[in-house]
Amino acid sequence: MPERTVIGWDIGGAHVKACMLQGGEVRDVAQWACPLWLGMDRLDAVLHAARQRWHGMAAARHAVTMTGEMVDLFANREDGVCRIAGELARSLESPAASARGPGSLHFFAGDAGWGRVADVPALWDAIASANWLATARHAALRYHTGLLVDIGSTTTDLIAFRHGRVLAPDRTDAQRLASGELVYHGVVRTPLCALAHRIDWRGTPHNVMNEFFATTADVYRLTGELDPAHDQHPSADSAPKDLDATRQRLARMIGLDRRDATDDEWLAFARRWRAAQIALLADEMRRVIVTHGLDDDAVIVSAGCGAFLVGDLVAQATADAPLPRATHRQLAYGRDVARVAAPAGTERQVMQDWAQVCAPSVAVAALFDMDP
Repeated sequence: MPERTVIGWDIGGAHVKACMLQGGEVRDVAQWACPLWLGMDRLDAVLHAARQRWHGMAAARHAVTMTGEMVDLFANREDGVCRIAGELARSLESPAASARGPGSLHFFAGDAGWGRVADVPALWDAIASANWLATARHAALRYHTGLLVDIGSTTTDLIAFRHGRVLAPDRTDAQRLASGELVYHGVVRTPLCALAHRIDWRGTPHNVMNEFFATTADVYRLTGELDPAHDQHPSADSAPKDLDATRQRLARMIGLDRRDATDDEWLAFARRWRAAQIALLADEMRRVIVTHGLDDDAVIVSAGCGAFLVGDLVAQATADAPLPRATHRQLAYGRDVARVAAPAGTERQVMQDWAQVCAPSVAVAALFDMDP
């Protein structure tokens, strides 16, 4: 690998995302399912897969952000950050690179800058769950004023920026949950019972069964919006992901079976769940826009595997409130922020799409590459 290779890592609780950057341009992006709550061996397996994909990876510099410290494998978040950092050091730290200079492994610590492995115990709280900040800062460097809307498999981040700076004063997940800038709703892993307590079926509202019968992946699989490449986790009942099995999971939410209705009715039912999620996220988006006083220079920068919702989300968030009309100018992180090296055509589009989904890994690599 060339000397100026940087690999950005976003170590999540459910996925690991990684980006290979050379000469400031994205050369490759990948995502692996990594249910970290099942054990550190899941992370080991992903790192092995990455070494198989990127031969000579040990010669690269590595920039890391994470959210995986939240899983219940760890005693607390500090324990999680330190154990993940230790595992990455064992697998990625290059003795040769360390001998040459500042070392090969660096952790994004937000306002505290970058830390080495030895710094992690002192910086753990700044390192924990800072991936959203990396993406927002990268977007803010490219655009004057706007809102990052990153809808992933599990969560949604709504981050305002102005004059190249992230406006949110909050840094921890707890603070951001309070402000509405972090919403634990995504398009793959969110249990449907989290979207609504009552849902309309054939014109009659029904109470929802508060059981892990179905997830948002079932909704967006049925509507045809979820890319199968992003549908990496087992279904709620561990049954197949074909359309009939998907309809059966949706039917259970109101005590029915797939055979009790037509395919068109189940599709309409899926769209009601979709509308419920849009309504919830639109309320949070409106709150963030108003809180930070975004004006007519604001743009929307979409990211994540759920970016297909952003257009409808913006339309609903701005429909009944005096919000800036410029929020209708929508940009895509993978196309408009990330610098993708692939030539024009299908290959470039595919890489832009993956950069969109894996935005924090792209952002952390780019920020590190720009750091003097």
